[in-house]
Amino acid sequence: MLLELFILFFIIGTVSFGGGYAMIPVIEREVTSRGWLTLTDFTDAVALAGMTPGSIASNSATIIGFKVAGLPGAIISTIAISLPSLLLILIIAMFLYKIHKNKLVKSVFYGLRPIVTSLILYAAIKIAISNGVISSSISWDMLSMLMIFGVSLTALLYFRIHPVLVIVGAGIFGTFIY
Repeated sequence: MLLELFILFFIIGTVSFGGGYAMIPVIEREVTSRGWLTLTDFTDAVALAGMTPGSIASNSATIIGFKVAGLPGAIISTIAISLPSLLLILIIAMFLYKIHKNKLVKSVFYGLRPIVTSLILYAAIKIAISNGVISSSISWDMLSMLMIFGVSLTALLYFRIHPVLVIVGAGIFGTFIY
């Protein structure tokens, strides 16, 4: 199981571009298809990973590894998802002075921006659907979740309130509403 965790998270860390949130759909598909976690357990793990310091991808890998194989699984998964980035950064750092002004390299990275944004949006929509934030029927729960979403987004984008304060505020609000 530890080898399987290492291989999976090493591959995800190798082929995923765009940071932690862009990795979430890939991790979700792989973990749920293997039966390691249900979609509900996965979204709970991602929520917990988002509230802890560090990258959401490495935090998610740590939590999933722990759920699947205990402390050794958490350690192996964290190393595996982080190792490809570390190796790539070391290689890029060695050649950075040669490629940073290359027009082709600039074009490739510019072209990757829209897909990274769409992967993040895809992950957000899947999580919202699985948690009942988005639903075909209107209920008090859905309306209150949409209200928390709207207020939180406004606080982040318009008032530029620190994300930690927004998370704490949403938790407090949720305590009173639910």
